[in-house]
Amino acid sequence: MILFHLFGGRLLRFSELERAIPAISQKMLIQQLRQMEADGVVRRIIHHQVPPKVEYGLTEWGQALCPALDALLKWAALREGAEPAG
Repeated sequence: MILFHLFGGRLLRFSELERAIPAISQKMLIQQLRQMEADGVVRRIIHHQVPPKVEYGLTEWGQALCPALDALLKWAALREGAEPAG
């Protein structure tokens, strides 16, 4: 879900991601962002100002996931429209 919200070069603050994904706990969101940052998929941008501002966005590597995730979305949409088997 985090990746979908950051696609298209969007930069979001932690609080914006938190609001966009209400089903995720703050602790889990932090863990996921840190892991994706360690994996090179998400970048953390710190703006040195008062109050401090931190934004998250996709790296070039993360942006390269867009076609694969878009294909998954299309597959899921087709699956939702399919008749149940049996």
